[in-house]
Amino acid sequence: MNARTIDRTHPGPSRSATTHPDRRPRWRVAVVLAASAALVVASASASSAEPEPVPLGTASSFVVLAGQGITATGANTLNGDIGTHPNPSITGADTITLNGTNHGNNGVTAGAKDDLTTAYVHAFNQDSTHSVSANLAGQTLTSGVYTSGSQLNLSGALTLNGEGDPDAVFVFQAGSDLIFGSSAAMVFINGAQACNVYWQVGSSATVGSGANIDGTIMALASITFDPGATLRGRALAREGTVVLNNTTILDSACTISSDDDGDDDDDETGGTGGTGGTGGTSGGTSNGTDGGTGGSTTSVGVDNPPVGGVQTGDGSSLAATSAWTTTMTTTTVLAAALSAAAVVLVYRRFGSRTL
Repeated sequence: MNARTIDRTHPGPSRSATTHPDRRPRWRVAVVLAASAALVVASASASSAEPEPVPLGTASSFVVLAGQGITATGANTLNGDIGTHPNPSITGADTITLNGTNHGNNGVTAGAKDDLTTAYVHAFNQDSTHSVSANLAGQTLTSGVYTSGSQLNLSGALTLNGEGDPDAVFVFQAGSDLIFGSSAAMVFINGAQACNVYWQVGSSATVGSGANIDGTIMALASITFDPGATLRGRALAREGTVVLNNTTILDSACTISSDDDGDDDDDETGGTGGTGGTGGTSGGTSNGTDGGTGGSTTSVGVDNPPVGGVQTGDGSSLAATSAWTTTMTTTTVLAAALSAAAVVLVYRRFGSRTL
């Protein structure tokens, strides 16, 4: 019987080469796909962060709310409710012309203080979209969350641009004090409104003499108005006092929103408001609908919004979802699907084996 001769000098192709010729390339492709998709998801999620309206709850009706009392001198005009809790002290109440309710230290005030704490934390926790220098004067800003790690100042005019969106939100986060100089002023263009401006202050806020400012000030400590200052908004001090001195505070609530689109949905008031034009006056917010028999109509223009004055609503409704936000959401979903597909590819190819 002849022995079989085995030629070992030319072994056949390796098992891995013949059985799994593309194992390494597919593994690498799958990893690249998964990593790329994860990066896209993270980028889309970060980019889609937008400022949110701060939910004021029952604190929205207050123009002055304090923790350790209210002190008033001179002649003060306040268009809204006031209260202080837990310290009930209100000094100089007779100097205040109040177009609202003095809740003192009652249960309404206590509830509003709880809601103020919630609102403050909500504003504090919003992700910053822009870091800003100490002084905001001379700048034009669009909707965003603007953060200073320390003191924040406004010594001149600050312009806020709504870019055609009446629900554009502006949140300012001050790491310590907020100081408005005597020349501080705010200008609103392209639909921006004072009702959508929030100042979250890590310590105390001071409003200089003659300053003319807007927004809801939420200070951890105290808020002090120097003589002759005007605020269209709210002075809400969580733990300290509010000091008034010939101060005027007007409600800053919104006059227009994205719902004012002429579709007759909740936009019409005074539809039968009488004759001789009185219906047109009370129906002025109907945005193109008839304000009453014999009355005129008023169209609210986004590009030229009213500034100041006593308005209605608290401005805390959520902004309408923009096309940009929808696009970013779609991108995130597609990226997640790509990542999932890559994982499935790896699993189906290699099962539970360690790669």
